[in-house]
Amino acid sequence: MKLGRLNHVGVAVPAMADAIAYYRDVMGAEVVTEPFAMPEQGVLVAFVNTTGEAGTAGTQIELIEPLGADSPITAFLARNPAGGQHHLCYEVEDIEAARDWFTAQGKRILGPTRIGAHGTPIFFLHPKDMLGQLTEIMETPRGQH
Repeated sequence: MKLGRLNHVGVAVPAMADAIAYYRDVMGAEVVTEPFAMPEQGVLVAFVNTTGEAGTAGTQIELIEPLGADSPITAFLARNPAGGQHHLCYEVEDIEAARDWFTAQGKRILGPTRIGAHGTPIFFLHPKDMLGQLTEIMETPRGQH
């Protein structure tokens, strides 16, 4: 199994509109998507992109706001009211091979493989098994290998 590139950094936010304005106006990021609901995951999501040197692709930031009290983001924001880094997402070519790889190493996978905000399969790894960092593993979108 080979770990691919860092796809995005997930940032939990208490107010999506304020977070979008911050990344756009203060950080100069490009808003890539309007906020969209993912009720099955209990979150509202929007993506912003930074720009690298000479206009090259920078880093994608996934802004995530809870849709309600049952959202997994709600507890995070209770501990971090201003929001903050929630997870890192890495790409892999084969999600099932990656799941098998991490399971064989004794890493705890949080829930089933499901479809993420990019429309590709994902799963999360427990932060206590990943140097304290909640880690999302995402199958590389088709055509981006």
